[in-house]
Amino acid sequence: MDRIDAENVAPDTRERMRAAIRQTAPGTSLRHALDMIIAGRMGALICIGDTNAVLATGDDGFRLDISFTANRLFELSKMDGAIVVDKSLTQILRANYHLNPDPSLPTSETGMRHRTAARMSLLTRAMVISVSERRQVVTVYIDGKGHQLRSVAEVMASVNQLLVSLQSTRAQLDRSLLRLTTLELDNYVTLSDITDTIYLFEVLMTVADSLADLILELGREGKTIAMQREEFIGGMSDVYTLLIRDYARDSSEENARAIREALHETANEKLRSSKRVGALLGFEDRNEDTIMRPLGLRTLSNVSVVREGMADKIVDEYGSLQKLLDDIEQNPSRLDRVGVDNPSILADSLYRMWGKRA
Repeated sequence: MDRIDAENVAPDTRERMRAAIRQTAPGTSLRHALDMIIAGRMGALICIGDTNAVLATGDDGFRLDISFTANRLFELSKMDGAIVVDKSLTQILRANYHLNPDPSLPTSETGMRHRTAARMSLLTRAMVISVSERRQVVTVYIDGKGHQLRSVAEVMASVNQLLVSLQSTRAQLDRSLLRLTTLELDNYVTLSDITDTIYLFEVLMTVADSLADLILELGREGKTIAMQREEFIGGMSDVYTLLIRDYARDSSEENARAIREALHETANEKLRSSKRVGALLGFEDRNEDTIMRPLGLRTLSNVSVVREGMADKIVDEYGSLQKLLDDIEQNPSRLDRVGVDNPSILADSLYRMWGKRA
């Protein structure tokens, strides 16, 4: 399983795999034990959690019921058979335990230890870890799906590539949003303009999701990377939602969330199609040159005097950004009625964005 959110993997399996990766990340006692096993060029089969079901599939071995430590797990791995640990990683219950999972359970693994691990993860809800003595790799199994643990150096090589991509995409998106604001104030936004911006948002979110998976793998080594990721995407999720509400046929927050989910489930390359994006926004009959009328929620949110929640009230009053611009100087008292304390400042801010006033 190359990615945590790989296709055709059930949501429950994804969440359990994320929890498993978190438990085996650098800095944890379990990862320390696994690193020692690899360094000692040994193999191991470790079952964690769902202990009643695990014990029911095997026999023999040694009953221990001792507290869990990384050193104990390492020493016990010198014996053949499986090590059984409770879900909370506080007790080692068995060592040298002989597991006999149903051999008819499907698995694509080839090695005996890995086949047993995969089948045990199918048969139980345990997290099963297999350490290959020959290949010196660690694989975590959940519901028959395997995730191979990588070293910090290996993960960081992927992280650095994603950070470059994230920085480049954010810069392109910022330019696209500035251009879109100008077009909105000129009342000349086309569906093609919106499509280009939504595409960049989805690329940004896809890269950010991939980076989040790697940060999870890094454990305590990923704190700095998490801060860098937040620097690039901080606040952009809210901006994205406002953009969708500005142009969707149904501008409700609930519908915007549904549209975002549909966009995220669509392959990024397919989001270059204006017709497809238009359909997701609720317009089946629009082409790339169709002029789109924004509500103005995103643009208004960038004005300092527009307090939180005020943009919705302004849009409810005027209906669109263009109607607001048409009326803002002739009838400023109308803005007073919706609670804007400084209509003139709002007008000046919008016109400065537009470049029509110094």
